[in-house]
Amino acid sequence: MLLGVDVGGTFTDAVLLDDGHVHTAKVPSTPGDESRAVMAAVEAVLAGAGARPADVDVFAHGMTVGTNALLEERGARTALIATKGFADVLEIARQDRPSLYHLCAPKPAPLIAEGLKLEAAERIGPEGIVEPLADGEPERLAAALAEAGAESVAICLLFSYLDPTHERRLAAHLRERLPALHVSASHEVLPRFREYERASTTAIDAYLSPLLGRYLGRLEDATAAAGLPEPQVMLSSGGVAPATEAARAGAWSVLSGPAGGAVGAGLLARLSGDGNALGFDMGGTSCDVCMVEDGAVRRTDSRTIDGRPIQLPTVDVHTVGAGGGSIGWRDLGGALRVGPRSAGAVPGPACYGRGGTEPTVTDANLVLGNLAADSTLAGGVALDPKAAERAVGALGAELGLDPLETAAGIVRVANQEMVRALRVVTVERGVDPRRFALLPFGGAGPMHAAAIAEELGIDRLLCPRAGGVLSAFGLCASDRRRDTARTVMLSGPDLTAARIATEVRDLRATASRNHDVDGPKTADIARFSAHQQEGLGEARADVVYGMRYAGQAFELPIPGEPEPDPADLIACFEDAHEARYGHRDPDGEVVLVDIRLALIIDGPDPRPASANGSIEESSRKVRFANAWIDTPVLRGEPPANQSAEGPVIFELPESTLVLPPGWSASVDEFGTIVATRSATAGGAGDPGRTSPQFVREGSPAPPAARASEEE
Repeated sequence: MLLGVDVGGTFTDAVLLDDGHVHTAKVPSTPGDESRAVMAAVEAVLAGAGARPADVDVFAHGMTVGTNALLEERGARTALIATKGFADVLEIARQDRPSLYHLCAPKPAPLIAEGLKLEAAERIGPEGIVEPLADGEPERLAAALAEAGAESVAICLLFSYLDPTHERRLAAHLRERLPALHVSASHEVLPRFREYERASTTAIDAYLSPLLGRYLGRLEDATAAAGLPEPQVMLSSGGVAPATEAARAGAWSVLSGPAGGAVGAGLLARLSGDGNALGFDMGGTSCDVCMVEDGAVRRTDSRTIDGRPIQLPTVDVHTVGAGGGSIGWRDLGGALRVGPRSAGAVPGPACYGRGGTEPTVTDANLVLGNLAADSTLAGGVALDPKAAERAVGALGAELGLDPLETAAGIVRVANQEMVRALRVVTVERGVDPRRFALLPFGGAGPMHAAAIAEELGIDRLLCPRAGGVLSAFGLCASDRRRDTARTVMLSGPDLTAARIATEVRDLRATASRNHDVDGPKTADIARFSAHQQEGLGEARADVVYGMRYAGQAFELPIPGEPEPDPADLIACFEDAHEARYGHRDPDGEVVLVDIRLALIIDGPDPRPASANGSIEESSRKVRFANAWIDTPVLRGEPPANQSAEGPVIFELPESTLVLPPGWSASVDEFGTIVATRSATAGGAGDPGRTSPQFVREGSPAPPAARASEEE
């Protein structure tokens, strides 16, 4: 049995996979101590499956603890030790301006307080030690940290990626002298050049690790008491690691939550499509989008979160503040805006009946009929349509609109935010979104998918049966993954096959020693893959070479073998350079800047089976464009080979798929609803158009749905 639990801003989702059978649960998140919601979700999904904790072989966990702590600036009291004269590296940063004409744009608050920036009397240059670490310097710095009450420290000395001698001495002394102090050394976190990015990443690691350690410690205690395996924590790179390892490296799991959804999108794109899909995860607080090509999720080498760079491998996810709980509001110019502020889990949207009074996207969908007034959402949330109408109507009064116009406006504005995010990962990178399927998930994603697909010119949707909990489903399918990297700066006669092979072997040894992937096979790793094969075998190495022409400022990632021919690498780089920039330089010198290596133990390959149960048929009026249409509603998990014609609503256990006129749908063998758009479809809500029908195998179709003008 494979168990995945994902903590979101509004709900915590659980999935239990048992030989293809999918059991799900959704409970409200518990801000402040997310582990309580995790255990509640575990109890709910085990009870629903009739399983015991001892039956679970793998427990994978995705979270937003690190992300929220960074955004809300509530990490540990952190100090920075830098080379003498360079303690202001985080404030100086880079000379680029994100907003060219906004010269006074605010910068994020520094994670390191002014009194916690310390300088070490030492200096290492590109050729080696220039000034040795002064005698007594480790003792002096330890005393200063103790006096300042630091909980954590980031050590980032010049050129430590080439020679970490001084960083190692300082880190070893501080760990011995102050055992309660968390120490993040840049040569351990990010042994690559670019001083500012290395310092920023190390500071974030130090800032988050104590908080993450406490949270995962509570979770480990709770899971052990319940008889569950040790949690495997999703990392930003899309692989999992034991909780004890993840707790020591906070920067590696900042994007833990979105990574699980991206992995799940990749799996479903391979099973139910051609492997090319745009993942679109709309939860209660935000929307995360990603691109899946040939069944693999794109990864990037760095991310910026709230203006702070993290130069570590992450799944390439773009996030906007548009979720089911995003609040609609009127700006100073009188325009309707949605998000990024969210109602969150507490109090939640107005229709949740928990004290919320502001209109949200969920309230607007309820007013428009996309959600049923008498339905109960996953997690046992009963909806209050009167409260939704009051909240939306109050905003409408400010805008001079009636409640229906306001609700439709809220949905349209939210849709445009999500379209913009999808264009960032496609159109702005030269990718045509029309050659991809749209794969919506999250509790609110399928409700908005058809409108977003039409805006982007996409004709195909893939809606997973467990789309509302796909992030948790993706956790169950994640690889065991460890990443590391090193700056090498090889060119000309130094760029040889023997030198590259030596660097890769050293990187592999470092990753194995640090993370115990290639070393002794621990019980949790053995459990992780026992369902696939007897024994474990070697971890495979995934290698990417960062290359550029001499004089360029940035590298192109070139995938390659662990022992490549340099001529082949250069040829691949030149092809990639021409594809990206439109030209190549036959006389230019090619530089191998860095090598990035991941050790991977392939994770499970779950194949969900289609549902065997029955569905309930009903109908209700739903607002499409400017007309109300009597729309068939199918509640439950539709079995394989069932089909429907829009307009139709699928009320799945954790999400709702809304298909307007002009769309048709069928269910494949994995329970995925595959919807396609007709090229000649009439306008949504056109009263003169014959309304599509629901078709179930072996039974006659119900009467045609009736369309009417607003009543």
